[in-house]
Amino acid sequence: MEVAVQLARRVRRLPLVLCCAALPAWAAAQEAAADATLVAGLRQEAAAYEHGSGVRRDGARAAALYCRAARLGDAAAQYDLGWMYAYGRGVKRDDALAAFFFQAAAGQGIEQAKTMLQQVGAPTPEPPECMLPPAAPLPEYEPAPQQAALPALPASAPKAIVALVTKMAPEYRVPPHLVLAIMQAESNFDAAAVSPRNAQGLMQLIPDTAARFRVRNPFDAAQNIRGGIAYLRWLLAYFEGDVALVAAAYNAGEGTVERYRGVPPYDETRAYVRRILAAVGAVQPFDASVTEPSPQLHLIREPQRQ
Repeated sequence: MEVAVQLARRVRRLPLVLCCAALPAWAAAQEAAADATLVAGLRQEAAAYEHGSGVRRDGARAAALYCRAARLGDAAAQYDLGWMYAYGRGVKRDDALAAFFFQAAAGQGIEQAKTMLQQVGAPTPEPPECMLPPAAPLPEYEPAPQQAALPALPASAPKAIVALVTKMAPEYRVPPHLVLAIMQAESNFDAAAVSPRNAQGLMQLIPDTAARFRVRNPFDAAQNIRGGIAYLRWLLAYFEGDVALVAAAYNAGEGTVERYRGVPPYDETRAYVRRILAAVGAVQPFDASVTEPSPQLHLIREPQRQ
């Protein structure tokens, strides 16, 4: 059964989601800049308390400050906090907690974190409390008025690509403007694009995803687009139309979203999610017949502690 407005079950808004309408691009940029300023201040203050630089050394306070920065996607803070727990510097030693933070930092490319993961073992399966998103209101989903205009299609999108997307997307009941926003963020409409992680083509499909959605030639525009649309259709159903989760999963993988109970604390992913939200808004229709929702969705939606 297709679900167009079945989000009256109140999709939980993550901290990145401000409303159900698309944010202007400048607002997303301002939010990112504010986060960067906040993170720098948090990390600096945390380091002062960790090392006793100008203040009395206070490991617990340093850890709390590092964790606030870590939750905002700061890889350096994630690594430093992992190091504190790995060696019991100012906090009680906890290898599983250390592994959690090292895993987050490693996911953002910190090589030392990958090495430390081999020493401390498996991470805790539950995110530490300080990494959970703060409690937020749960606004009821209100369908947009029928006369409301859809978000504008990207002006830089080639006409031939727009034509393919507007033809294929309705077949999968996926909004064309969502497909084009993802495509712009992924490849900037370059059919020959290849990422350092071997994501390929317009929709930047990794080989496993291409095989999963039966894409034989990822550099064929039509095949690549169809595979990307099929994946978006699946993600929309899996996360019940929550664009923040869908975008985060497209960028970092659905398993990563589930592990962190929401948008992962990766700077790149957070910026990516902001960009997609700015383009298409926070909620999109989904087809519930495609797949069962994520078994972690109820945990992601739980109001978290302040």
